[in-house]
Amino acid sequence: MPGSVLGLMGGGQLGRMFAQAAARMGYEVVVLEKGQCPASEVSAMHIDAGYTEAEALKALSSMTAAVTTEFENVPAESLSSLAQAGCLTAPASYAVSIAQDRLDEKTFLEKVAGVPVAPHAAVLSIEDIDNLDEALFPGILKTTRLGYDGKGQAVVANKDDARRAFKAMGEKFCILEKRLALANEVSVIVCRGLDGQTVTFPVCENHHRNGILAQTVIPARVSEAVSSKARAYAADIARALQYQGVLCIEFFVLEDGSVVANEMAPRPHNSGHATIEACETSQFEEQVRAMTGMPLGETTLVTPAVMLNILGDAWFDENDQKREPAWDKVLSLPGVKLHLYGKKEARRARKMGHLTVIGKTVEEALERAKAAARVLGLPQPW
Repeated sequence: MPGSVLGLMGGGQLGRMFAQAAARMGYEVVVLEKGQCPASEVSAMHIDAGYTEAEALKALSSMTAAVTTEFENVPAESLSSLAQAGCLTAPASYAVSIAQDRLDEKTFLEKVAGVPVAPHAAVLSIEDIDNLDEALFPGILKTTRLGYDGKGQAVVANKDDARRAFKAMGEKFCILEKRLALANEVSVIVCRGLDGQTVTFPVCENHHRNGILAQTVIPARVSEAVSSKARAYAADIARALQYQGVLCIEFFVLEDGSVVANEMAPRPHNSGHATIEACETSQFEEQVRAMTGMPLGETTLVTPAVMLNILGDAWFDENDQKREPAWDKVLSLPGVKLHLYGKKEARRARKMGHLTVIGKTVEEALERAKAAARVLGLPQPW
């Protein structure tokens, strides 16, 4: 019940927004993260330690009956240790471990959940490249673990490219995925409660720049058939995982209208930030509801919105000199909501905050978002 303490593994911006949602509902949050972090600034307690430190995990489990995560690379073994100590973890270590390995993830999505994925093959050694089907090229070679925001992957046109990329990645275990002809990239935030209740949010339309999410439009500008299929697939995946908590599934919409799953993130997601303003219940409030056994909230769209990521690049002018972004000018625009993450140092490509821009229609939200992007010098790849 509200008044209880909730545990959080990870101290970044997703944890910060979770802690803010939890506090609004009357919960206290204890964060486990090494060093000062965005989430600790808005949480009641902070355990300054690494995720695998036994004493820190013992302290966390003694303070709370339920723990969640804010990024997918929290060690699954630590979640298992907390569960053995009698602490509910939402998500469970099993689900996190699958999402941490791209090969395991693809196998689960296709073979267990029954959701289509891109043609792919394991590349666990240089010899595996000799046996690759030529039909997989051109493709994207990705490390099976720890890649994010475009890191740990390379576009390869043939086997020679694949060999060079594999060696450049340190010959780590990889997966080769065939490049598909895409019409859109979308994502679905799905939440599954402790009792199995499952809800999905409106489909998000995503646009990337240099491998990093730049903008999200909600609702996605896709057909109702595509939207329904993506939401149904997301719910199927959550049920197949016996998942508890908030899960994001990224999908490719192909030119023929078919939908294939790309990857999943066992946590709230950058593409779901706009749900704070755009939906009746945000992804972060849903995360609180799910881990505490509360009924899940309605995910109905309240207003169309566009989310703009603010990277550290916005703090640099065309001469690479540091500056403060024009917050006053951007906040003078109608429909603009500013979220800054409390990070002390702005660096290029570092996620520092986001804008959510609302409007009565998607078109109005987009026009307002374009104006806001011009003020801050943000990319506009629509």
